[in-house]
Amino acid sequence: MSYEYDSQNIFAKILRGEIPNKTVLETEHSLAFEDIQPQAPVHVLVIPKGPYVSYDHFALDASDAEIVDFTRAVGEVCKISGVQPSAGGNGFRAIANTGEAGVQEVPHLHVHILGGRVLGRMISKG
Repeated sequence: MSYEYDSQNIFAKILRGEIPNKTVLETEHSLAFEDIQPQAPVHVLVIPKGPYVSYDHFALDASDAEIVDFTRAVGEVCKISGVQPSAGGNGFRAIANTGEAGVQEVPHLHVHILGGRVLGRMISKG
């Protein structure tokens, strides 16, 4: 599969500093910031700084350094946000929507970290 990255997507503009954000964490290869339309008391987006469309694109093409940095950034966001069960939090959900069927709205890999309340079923049975 070929991945076409749109350099004009909103997350690319945030990375270039064209659109402000409420940064939670920034590392060499990742940026985490508060979602502007939160769906839970904690709703943070974690994105790689590289031009990756989706999680599978990232997993296949990112460097080892980018993958380690991004994975650690997700963990650090959970810690900072207080949702990490091992640190007294009540848990969280990590979601990466991909493509049309996955209802991906921005064509740049992003993981939603949601928590701060019971979130209910992710997908209804049926």
